Order: sequence, then C-alpha cells, then structure tokens
Amino acid sequence: MSQRIVVTGTDTGIGKTIFSAGLADFLGADYWKPIQAGLEGETDSKVVARLGGLSDDRIVPERYRLETPASPDHAAAIDGVRIDAEALDVPDTGERPLVIEGAGGLMVPLSRSTLYIDIFARWRLPVVLCARTALGTINHSLLSVEALRNRKIEILGIAFIGERNSNSESAICEIGRVRGLGRLPRLSPLTTSALQAAFKASFNRDDFNP
Repeated sequence: MSQRIVVTGTDTGIGKTIFSAGLADFLGADYWKPIQAGLEGETDSKVVARLGGLSDDRIVPERYRLETPASPDHAAAIDGVRIDAEALDVPDTGERPLVIEGAGGLMVPLSRSTLYIDIFARWRLPVVLCARTALGTINHSLLSVEALRNRKIEILGIAFIGERNSNSESAICEIGRVRGLGRLPRLSPLTTSALQAAFKASFNRDDFNP
C-alpha cells in the first residue's frame, strides 16, 4: 500500500489547503478531499490542483460535494443529503502517495453522532497537524494533540503556518511531546513556484514517512 497521510488542523482557515497543495507536490502524491462544503468559487481540490501543479488524474473526486459553505453536518442537512460516515473509505491510488485533507478542526461534525476525528481513528493513518503561529495556538494545538492521542492516532508532527513564533512553536513541541515538521510562511504572491521553494526550504521528505 502506498503512503497515505491525513492533513488536519487546529481550526478552520489556517492554511491546510495551501499546505496540502505543497505537500502533495513535495511528495509526488495524489490529493483527496472527502467532503467539500461550499461549491461557489474555487473548491479546495481546484486550489490544490492549481497551487500544487497537480494534473487531473492526481485529484481524487470528493465523495460528497455540498453546496452550502458550513460544517459538513449542517451543509448536508441544508442540501438534503445524508453523509454515510461508514462509507468514507480511503481510496486506493496505486503506487502514488495520497494526501487526505479534512475540514476545519478535528471535532468538526459529519453528523450529530460522528466527528471527523472518529473517521481518522477508523482509518488508522498518520496525521499531520497544521497549526497557526499566532496568539492562541498553544492551547488549540495541545488540545488537538491530546484528542489525537486519546484515540491512538499516530501524529507525524506539527506543521506551523504563519510568521515565526519560536516561543509558541517550541512550547507546543516540548509540552505536547510532538515533532515540529517545519513552518510554512505566509506567501505573497502565493504561486506554485513560491510554494515549492518554501517547502524545499522548510520541510524534509523523510519526516513524512510513518
């Protein structure tokens, strides 16, 4: 079985999709967003394809495409769709690795009885936790690490996103006993080549091997 990695985050809007685009390109991986909530404008899959330079055959189609930009349970209810969490099995992408991006944080509900972290626990795949470097990140990150460990989910490490904050980054890694994988700075302009250069400078491919 090829390498498969889940990318999740401590919160929504922290840059998971940009990180996923860079990681998929960095590892030569395919990309899968199981549930897309919100179809107006660019979907996450389209953003990853554009920024990661991924061809169409490296984007695995979403299992659910929901019109409403909201949490998956709420979007599904508005759209009149029932998300079958038990049917969310990881696709086989052959020899290429696979980067799987969740939605929001770990406790995002797919229904009133199933959270995204429950699906991750069932999959038993290693997780990369994306965290902001801004104020509040220590609390959010340590809570996320504790939630993952309580469910015995392997944590490959934390990928920080934003401006350097050495105190917060070291506190999270030391207190949480988790590896810091590197830091992806905010990029302006945000282009494929800038993202490639940032990953080459900040991350090590070997760190993403379970």
